[in-house]
Amino acid sequence: MRQTAKKKSLGVLFILGAALMFALMNFFVNAAGALPLMQKVFFRNAIATVVAFFVLLTSKEKFRIHDKSCLPWLFLRAFVGFIGVVLNFYAIDALPSISDASILNKLSPFFAVLFSVFLLKEKPKIPEIIFLLIAFAGAMCVVNPRFDLQVLPALAGFSSGACAGFAYTCVRILGLKGERGNMTVFVFAAFSTLVSLPFMIAWFTPMTFYQTACLLLAGVAAAGGQYFITAAYRQAPAKEIAVFDYAQVLFAALLGYFFLDQIPPELSLVGYAVIIFAAFGRWLYHIFGEKKHAAKENAVQQETSDKNVSGGT
Repeated sequence: MRQTAKKKSLGVLFILGAALMFALMNFFVNAAGALPLMQKVFFRNAIATVVAFFVLLTSKEKFRIHDKSCLPWLFLRAFVGFIGVVLNFYAIDALPSISDASILNKLSPFFAVLFSVFLLKEKPKIPEIIFLLIAFAGAMCVVNPRFDLQVLPALAGFSSGACAGFAYTCVRILGLKGERGNMTVFVFAAFSTLVSLPFMIAWFTPMTFYQTACLLLAGVAAAGGQYFITAAYRQAPAKEIAVFDYAQVLFAALLGYFFLDQIPPELSLVGYAVIIFAAFGRWLYHIFGEKKHAAKENAVQQETSDKNVSGGT
């Protein structure tokens, strides 16, 4: 029991580390200033590719893919994940604050519930549907729908959350098929690097030392975030610790306020509160639901054991 609690505590620390890393990634992408979008996407993924390459190179199985049936899912995860990164980076640059982009991207767990219905044939329970609707209501506060082009960055952020949700569902399918997490990370990062490379070359803009440093640090933070979150889910199940990933919004808001002079609009703050409330409620539902289910199973086992004892005397 004590060992389980220790692993869960480590999982929480790792996922808070991932939240900080991804918030720093968003910060450095924004701080790099007016550079072509694909140039930023390239640097974000190139460093992650190098890190994942050497991790696989030193592993026992090297670059072996577990099963041919994993290939379509690896491609889907990479392709949709790449689109998600492009939309997220556009939102980071165009929205009033980097915390807006962070919270919209953090809709991914709710979208994962939706995609699991179609890809894994899982049926969400009524409370999960309710929390999903609450989260989307909060997202609408951040998006603030209106009939002009100013809504596009918010819609891009919203769509990046949908892409991330689809990508995470693909990761789950790959995990069920036995594919290694490091291979999934490498394929995604390498694919994104190769696809963004021609666009970066075509529209390359010379960078100052400061801009280069920002993009390199964004890549390091992205790679760090990937491995922190992988370490977190090795220590504890996602349903127990995933809610702590929303600390990224707080980290992003603080970085934006102190270093970029960004103050999120009041309606966005309302949206943050609603989405985090939905995430926290969903977390509590899973935690207490699991305990209730375990207690019920124990009661049934005890009843069966009592019957066996009385029948044998």
